[in-house]
Amino acid sequence: MATTITEGVKVSVETIYQPEYSNPANDHFMFAYRVNIENMSNYAVRLLSRHWYIFDSNGAKREVEGEGVVGQQPIIEPGTSHEYVSGCNLKTDMGSMKGEYQMERLLDSSLFNVQIPEFYLVAPYRYN
Repeated sequence: MATTITEGVKVSVETIYQPEYSNPANDHFMFAYRVNIENMSNYAVRLLSRHWYIFDSNGAKREVEGEGVVGQQPIIEPGTSHEYVSGCNLKTDMGSMKGEYQMERLLDSSLFNVQIPEFYLVAPYRYN
């Protein structure tokens, strides 16, 4: 599991290879990832947007930006967390992702970026 803390917001990510949705013969590898966002600060925050950098092991790079996560812009109160699961497809059986969330501190409407740690997407057979 990969973890970072930025301005009191802890982001942890774990990944799962999904062989049932993958087709290696056609260079299609599907991964799910579970993100837990824990507010360790003293202020409520709202997740406004995300910006992902996605890397295949063949050198391909993609960027994905958008509002919220899985259709939501959750408010995370101090001492609570928000968890969601999403997915990513790669053209190779190994790759990585990293990025950032734009957050709003509800107390004063100030904006800040929270780092999403780099995590690896690896088909389990690559470990052998």
